Amino acid sequence: MNLIYLDYNCFQRGFDDPQQVKIQLEALACEEVFKKAEVKTVRLVWSFMHEDENLLCPFLDRKLEVARLSALCKVRIGPNKEIYDIAKGFQQRSKLSAKDAIHLACAYSTKSSFFLTCDEKLIKRAGKLNLEIEIMNPVDYIREVK
Repeated sequence: MNLIYLDYNCFQRGFDDPQQVKIQLEALACEEVFKKAEVKTVRLVWSFMHEDENLLCPFLDRKLEVARLSALCKVRIGPNKEIYDIAKGFQQRSKLSAKDAIHLACAYSTKSSFFLTCDEKLIKRAGKLNLEIEIMNPVDYIREVK
């Protein structure tokens, strides 16, 4: 069973502008990943970074929906020195933002098979790290992974 780490934007994608076809497709793909978690064909990770970002979300409806979706995440990871050190290394090697580096370090630390994000710049930068994690857009995950 695949262990998947979703970037926070995957939890929020359903709230973004549905006028853009790219966003519609990503929202549907993220919804499909959540359905797979509901029927236990994949496992999802929830980290302290997800929790922090959700606490900072200014929109109550979004915050509540993400909190509901977080219950589907059966693997939980809290902050620790190892994640901090890994994230710092990722930042130095590929110019990731602090948040992106922490999310990626959490995925790496939990030995996730996939890191899904709607952020194309993050996919490109994280790809340079040559990690043993498939880093991709949720649409590509749904298309390519059985």
